[in-house]
Amino acid sequence: MLKAIRRFIRKDSGATAIEYGLIAALVAVASIGALQAFGGSLINVFTHVSQSVDGSYSS
Repeated sequence: MLKAIRRFIRKDSGATAIEYGLIAALVAVASIGALQAFGGSLINVFTHVSQSVDGSYSS
């Protein structure tokens, strides 16, 4: 029983999964922050591109 407890304490494969999860969460938070910061300018860019494409088809 004592050997099993020692093995369980030494085993750290779960820690790697937690670290990857934390990295993924950090990337998600950074992406959301960047999209919110540049959201207005992105809308303007896509609106301009959409109007340009519409203008080229209607000519």
